[in-house]
Amino acid sequence: MALNLSLSAPPIRSPQQPLLRYSAKHTIVISSDRLSNPKGTVSRSSSRRVVTRVRSSLDTVGPTVKVGQVTEVDKNTFWPLVKAADDKTVVLDMYTQWCGPCKVMAPKFQELSQKYLDVVFLKLDCNQENKPLAKELGIKVVPTFKILKDSKVVKEVTGAKFDDLVLAIEAVRSS
Repeated sequence: MALNLSLSAPPIRSPQQPLLRYSAKHTIVISSDRLSNPKGTVSRSSSRRVVTRVRSSLDTVGPTVKVGQVTEVDKNTFWPLVKAADDKTVVLDMYTQWCGPCKVMAPKFQELSQKYLDVVFLKLDCNQENKPLAKELGIKVVPTFKILKDSKVVKEVTGAKFDDLVLAIEAVRSS
């Protein structure tokens, strides 16, 4: 049975098509008194109701990243995202809200995320709330860029050195 679902129009019911309803819990309910099989249509005396759970993009578990974008992380989401990246290169921008060079680098970092679609780009505001993670990662100045591979820091670029950051990303990607 082919399933066509349009959320822009109300569901339609005809003898040839079952009634489709979409609920907030992402369950699609199909109800029909006729079932199709390859040999023809078979009538049923009682209505058959099939309920199935369908995974959607809203059914994600834990934090996620989007390709071509920089994802904001905190002390709770950083390591799960790094582990989920598997063998992909991860670039972390460690910044603060008050840092002038950090503000200069932010749009350039966003451009890099759109250029290197095989790399995961994250940013961490090194405020009081995220201070334990910043200490764990050994930050001394902002901005600091940590490049990780297989959940390990393999390169670091300190300061607003865009060219050095690009070279470091290229080196880790090619290794």
